[in-house]
Amino acid sequence: MKFKTLMMLALIIFSANSLVFASPTLSKNSTGRDVLTLQKKLYLIGYNITEFDGVYGAETEKAVSAFQKDQKLTVTGVVTNATWRVLKKTPPVAGRKLSDIPVTSSASTNKSAVYVDTTRTGGAVTAPYGKPFITAAQGAKIVATGKNYIGVPYVFGGTTPSGFDCSGFLQYVFKQHGINIPRLADEQYKLGKSVSPSQLEPGDLVFFSTYEPGPSHCGIYVGGGNFMHASSSKGIRIDALSNEYWRPRFLGAKKIIG
Repeated sequence: MKFKTLMMLALIIFSANSLVFASPTLSKNSTGRDVLTLQKKLYLIGYNITEFDGVYGAETEKAVSAFQKDQKLTVTGVVTNATWRVLKKTPPVAGRKLSDIPVTSSASTNKSAVYVDTTRTGGAVTAPYGKPFITAAQGAKIVATGKNYIGVPYVFGGTTPSGFDCSGFLQYVFKQHGINIPRLADEQYKLGKSVSPSQLEPGDLVFFSTYEPGPSHCGIYVGGGNFMHASSSKGIRIDALSNEYWRPRFLGAKKIIG
């Protein structure tokens, strides 16, 4: 009994430590969903955050440093395990709530990238500012560009050919064709008009709900029922939408403007 008890205690301690060390280290120029989570948390606990874009810029670094100073932590401007632990325990200040947080992105001021889907309100579906949706020729070129990076490894927060995450890959590929889209998957999901799987054309964006509700993974439709994406286990690759893993997690697809 004593041996089993000791084993159970060791397992609990190991699991707890694993959870602690799973917290990502974030610093200047980090990007991704964890940075957005950090920005929201800093805002809720009373710090001066106005940028909720998933990009660890000067404002976020300044707020982190202020938090570390207030909590008598070593002031580095870098979020490590020690800072995460205290952040998670810090309650929100009165009057601040998530619903008050504005959603911003690197594309929010770029007219060529923003489109409100009027189909939900019964309006006519037209591209804004006289811009057409991407053509078949553009879509084919976007797919061809994406295929150049097949095999590039997955890197959390990655936005370059040295390593991509799913939304960083999409943003990078589209930028090669002069099309600016937001950095994060949930922001990319707000673009364009919704299309059904039967209407998909190469270059359209496809979205999936994986580790959390809502658009948490994305890819580029390449045709033939397949899509290209940054797999967390195998990097940039092509998979079938009918794949037993992806089919039940398919959330929707969007056509965006060029």
